[in-house]
Amino acid sequence: MKTRNFRDLEIWQKAMALTLQIYKATKTFPKEEMFGLTSQLRRAAVSIPSNIAEGRGRLSDKAFLIFIGHARGSLYEVQTQMELAHGLGYVDDAEANKITANCIELSQKLNAFLNKLKEDNG
Repeated sequence: MKTRNFRDLEIWQKAMALTLQIYKATKTFPKEEMFGLTSQLRRAAVSIPSNIAEGRGRLSDKAFLIFIGHARGSLYEVQTQMELAHGLGYVDDAEANKITANCIELSQKLNAFLNKLKEDNG
């Protein structure tokens, strides 16, 4: 990797944008979900850019691979929880579709990044 600055990584930037989107979407969730789905979704979303940043700070790209894998797992949690929130009527179709599209785009970018890291570190 050319840079150790996680802020320069497009995957981190997109993960941060998704996290902000999740926080905004969950503001309107029912109060009784504050310690349930709202909290779970927010924690999973925050975990994505956090794992990217922590992994970038590690001393090897092999260690970074592990953290990118954790970020991808958290992204899949967000996708699952957002489908649940949509099914419960907590987010409308338009918002759910935007978030889903951003999750799919980030997933593709994370997978490409993982493949590149694996290729570079054979």
